[in-house]
Amino acid sequence: MERNNVGAVEAGRKVWRLVPSSLLGRILLLTLLAMGVAQVVSSVIWVGTFRAQQVEGLVNTTRNLASSAAATAQFFKSLPLEYRHIVLDQLRDMGGSRFFVSLNDKRIEMRALPDSERKQLVTNEVVAVLKSRLGKSINMHVEFVHPDDLRILNTQLPLDALPKSWAHHALTLEPIKPPVLVTQVEVATGEWLYLASLLPAPYVSLDDESIPGQQIVFILVMIGVLFPVLAWLVRRQTRPLHKLARAARDLPLDEHRPPLREQGSAEIVAVTRGFNTMHRRLQNYISDRDQLFRAISHDLKTPITRLRLRADLIDDADLRERLESDLQELELLVKGALQSMKDTDIHENVELVDIDGMLRRMADAYMGDSPRVVVEGGCAAYRGKPLALKRCLGNLVDNAIKYGNAATICVEDSHEQLTIHVRDYGPGIPEAELDRIFEPYYRLGQEHRRGHGLGLGIARNIAQSHGGDLDIANWPGGGLDVTLTLPRH
Repeated sequence: MERNNVGAVEAGRKVWRLVPSSLLGRILLLTLLAMGVAQVVSSVIWVGTFRAQQVEGLVNTTRNLASSAAATAQFFKSLPLEYRHIVLDQLRDMGGSRFFVSLNDKRIEMRALPDSERKQLVTNEVVAVLKSRLGKSINMHVEFVHPDDLRILNTQLPLDALPKSWAHHALTLEPIKPPVLVTQVEVATGEWLYLASLLPAPYVSLDDESIPGQQIVFILVMIGVLFPVLAWLVRRQTRPLHKLARAARDLPLDEHRPPLREQGSAEIVAVTRGFNTMHRRLQNYISDRDQLFRAISHDLKTPITRLRLRADLIDDADLRERLESDLQELELLVKGALQSMKDTDIHENVELVDIDGMLRRMADAYMGDSPRVVVEGGCAAYRGKPLALKRCLGNLVDNAIKYGNAATICVEDSHEQLTIHVRDYGPGIPEAELDRIFEPYYRLGQEHRRGHGLGLGIARNIAQSHGGDLDIANWPGGGLDVTLTLPRH
């Protein structure tokens, strides 16, 4: 039971993979399915109505034909015996009538057509009319026969053996060979009236017809004409979404980039307008933040320099040294904050970046007596901001070398995303401290006092600005695994 469930889940996943991932592809697929279902349903309804009309027409035609056959049988039954063959000869000389009529001394046996719903319906209708006109006790036999199996007269001659003027007018419909309705009525002892006739057009078939070929051609032609038009319309409506997604992914924050053009449906125009408003607010925020940090840098450097000059005038060496240490730490905090702003606020255009070559150049920079950085795997060029990605990867590799003395970089590339694992061989991080590792100025322990504790936070900000993320986990055998994921769409 469990294996069946697993198989069903796998089959469902395979089917789901066949569904297009893009909005355009899914809309077109749903449109095609909707058109196909609508055409099939309408065709089924049309065929049902068409068949009902055909059956109704067939029953009415059969009833009239049976009434004519009953009238003919009543006429011959009323004639004296010596006049019956004279009337038959006159009919043949005139080219026949609606029926081929003959008098036989026995009922002629013929191979009947296979049973079908329509054949049974017509046969029952003929029998009912004949019994109502000739009496329920009348001895008769009604059957449908193929023209090639038709036998006529006491000698049971085939149709082709008779003169064309005798029977072909009533029993042939070239080039098709419709079934022949043969009615044999016993009008007297040892005398059978033989009546053979075709069902009038268009009711010349007793088979249950499927969807006509012209209806199928009509469905295919309509889908072939409408689908490209719908595809063009849907593509035209979804094109602004592609531009909006590309703009949101790249998110250019330079002030010279014009806003997105507001076009498409009302909903897309509203989303584009909201995106342009958000873009403008971000530009204003970054501009104000840049000015704020520059002002803080300028305002703090002057009093720090003044305090350092005054500290030099202090005679107490111990007090002077402590004051110098505090001033140095304050200056490092200011520089670290400014550096953090500059590293995360990188104004550059998006372009194709050779990530693979960038990683290998970083590995070569740490080459010594033995390789300290090993790169495994490779990837195609990635569309992003080159300087920002270089700082992000550089921070990860530097952090791995600083805490683990060596690093292994594993690159995994796919159509959906680029994944880069940076593993070091250091002591790792306590599980309780993993959530704090991205906090500004956070440094693990006192034995690693170098730097400002901003590298991982900057790296994650750069990854998130590209639509990706940065995750950290401990290896079971020791060391830290930093996973950088970058989407490719």
